[in-house]
Amino acid sequence: MPGSKKVLLASPRGYCAGVDRAVVAVEKAIELYGPPVYVRKEIVHNKFVVESLEARGAVFVDEVAEVPEGSTVVFSAHGVAPVVHEESLQRNLKTIDATCPLVTKVHSEARRFAHEGYQILLIGHEGHEEVVGTMGEAPEVMTLVEHPDEAATVEVPQTDKLIWLSQTTLSVDETLQTVGALKERFPHLISPPSDDICYATQNRQAAVKAIAAQCDIVVVVGSANSSNSVRLVEVALEAGARSAHRVDFARELDVAWFEGVEVVGLTSGASVPEILVDDVLVWLRAHGFGTVEEVETAEETLVFSLPPELRRDIKAAGAHPR
Repeated sequence: MPGSKKVLLASPRGYCAGVDRAVVAVEKAIELYGPPVYVRKEIVHNKFVVESLEARGAVFVDEVAEVPEGSTVVFSAHGVAPVVHEESLQRNLKTIDATCPLVTKVHSEARRFAHEGYQILLIGHEGHEEVVGTMGEAPEVMTLVEHPDEAATVEVPQTDKLIWLSQTTLSVDETLQTVGALKERFPHLISPPSDDICYATQNRQAAVKAIAAQCDIVVVVGSANSSNSVRLVEVALEAGARSAHRVDFARELDVAWFEGVEVVGLTSGASVPEILVDDVLVWLRAHGFGTVEEVETAEETLVFSLPPELRRDIKAAGAHPR
């Protein structure tokens, strides 16, 4: 009967504080300085967000060398290596650093432990912008480990001072597996003072775990290059979902996925605006999933203030910084 099927809507989901701060930073910069405002890399890993900001006057580039001298450039939420700051200074660019403060924390840890003479094992995905930026802080003492299997073969210089750090958007469970495997080989390996995987990544994974076993299918809204969105699909399957799929938009949903399905789990990655989840709910309602039950496993209240350079200019212009 239409409307008798059910959606379990995971909460928390969607935007985290770091993503919200970064997106608003670009919006405020366009308002304040006028278009174009250049953005190095995607401000956050979400197609809809990037296209929406482009429509408002943001110009996305891969490197600061593509930004005209003297222009304004925003650094993405994923962070940049020190060399990017140096190149920007040489090109006389006005920079707004929208790096998530939780990523900045990992950068600070990398600098600190390198200065103290540690070799650093960084757990993360090769080529991901956050990993590139973090490794740029101390490349001479940092070795990347991508997954638990790699822990068995990774080579590090002989040292008694060895610490691990991690990308902020990884699977909590897989990271713990990797750390466990590393500690078997390197018993003297120490952990960072606090967990590097961000609160939002952990909360979204916990919310999916809470519903997955009850679901015939879990739909994750998020982009393919969004590490935390991709992880949510893996977590859903590991936690007992019969199937799981990631989509950017409701139009990518396939009716065949829902044959014989009674319970759909729905969540979204930390860089996904709620409008995209709403569109999926509309699609599901049209296909007989009329009951929506929100399952909340944590409450998020964290808010990050805008980058200081932007707040300063907003104040000077007589506007109200967030």
